[in-house]
Amino acid sequence: MSRIAATFERLRAEGRKALIPYFTAGDPDPGATVAIMHALAQAGADVIELGVPFSDPMADGPVIQRSSERALGKGMTLARILEQVSEFRRRDPRTPVVLMGYANPIEAMGCERFAERAAASGVDGVLVVDYPPEEAQEFAGLLEPRGIDSIFLVAPTTTDARMRELAAAARGYIYYVSLTGVTGASHFDLAPVEQKLERLRQATNLPIGVGFGIRDGATARAVARVADAVVIGSALVQRLATADAAGAPACAAEFVTGIRQAMDAR
Repeated sequence: MSRIAATFERLRAEGRKALIPYFTAGDPDPGATVAIMHALAQAGADVIELGVPFSDPMADGPVIQRSSERALGKGMTLARILEQVSEFRRRDPRTPVVLMGYANPIEAMGCERFAERAAASGVDGVLVVDYPPEEAQEFAGLLEPRGIDSIFLVAPTTTDARMRELAAAARGYIYYVSLTGVTGASHFDLAPVEQKLERLRQATNLPIGVGFGIRDGATARAVARVADAVVIGSALVQRLATADAAGAPACAAEFVTGIRQAMDAR
């Protein structure tokens, strides 16, 4: 069983929902990335989504766009991220790591070379925002034999037929985008999310994580009532933007601890 599947199975047995924090690798400093990952795991993260910085992140709002610019400006690369995941694995063999980003850096490395290096590094899942399932079949065929899940986004505008196509291609979990727009939007309405998740569950037995627009303990707790996982990115990235390399791990841990406590409160 994969690390992602084992994590969701353990959480189901415990009656808990997964907390999946996202931050951009290399921000606020490439030297802090591994320490931030360990801090997140120790603070209660169940899966870590590690953003691969890209110069044209079209699905991301200004907070994550600026974090990508800072990381790229400090020399962060996909190859270095894989080295850092490998370094993280030496101390943490349990916490799943999902790389989230765009096709260009992967294609620049070469899809097969990336799949080999990601598997060797201990990557568990890959979410390529601009790979629809029909264009990702060959790539997924490189990942699956190496034990890496292909994760896909479902949006509020996704039709039922399209949801079935995405669900058939997805592995690990499905990422439901809670609103129409980019990451970091301030509005959040749970009712339409809950309705969409009910329809999505008719298409898949995979766990469903919800992200975009979740900014604090209250919204995370509300989402945890209807989803299997809560993905929180921009709110964490915004805090890391004001931290220095030495203080970033503690900053991340403080924020995620509060979210974890809010989700687990009875």
